Amino acid sequence: MEFLKFKIAIILLSTAIITVDAQVNQQVLETTFSKSYELERKGDFKAAADELKKVYNEASYEINLRLGWLNYNAGLFDEAIIFYTTAHKLKPYSEEARFGLILPLSALGKWNEVITLYNKILEINPNNTVALYRLGLVYYGRKDYNKAHTLFKKVVDLYPFGYDGLLMLGWTSYFQGNYNEAKLLFNKVKLISPADASATEGLQLMK
Repeated sequence: MEFLKFKIAIILLSTAIITVDAQVNQQVLETTFSKSYELERKGDFKAAADELKKVYNEASYEINLRLGWLNYNAGLFDEAIIFYTTAHKLKPYSEEARFGLILPLSALGKWNEVITLYNKILEINPNNTVALYRLGLVYYGRKDYNKAHTLFKKVVDLYPFGYDGLLMLGWTSYFQGNYNEAKLLFNKVKLISPADASATEGLQLMK
């Protein structure tokens, strides 16, 4: 009986120690993240990243995601890719991690990988207007106006009075030679932004 009481006491003590350790770890993490944010606000992205590396845990989605962001802003694109990739592996359905990974890949000009990531986001969430719009910009930059048009049109279908979608669909239509549609779209843009330079330029080109 005495042995049983002793064993129960040990279990209770161990539980209490684990709880205290967890609270201490949470406090350490909060303090470290706070210092990291403060350094980021000062523009010292490398120091902000170094602060987080002191408590680095490969299994932490949050730490890896933030290290990806900080290294990207510090211009350390290869390092950013490593951390964003780790975050993505930890949370495979995360749009957040994929959008993050796109940043350094774009900076390095790895457009095929960027396109693959946008398409993966759209497989999971077909109406993600950020992915639709940005992928449209990639194809527009490649002068693949047919693919760009499909993407921008979906953005406009979802947000019929949205400036960015209307403007880019207007320019895409213009380069496709569909001037009637382009005029209509540029005129809608001017209802949002009456003095818009880009829409005005587009309309003048078709006079």
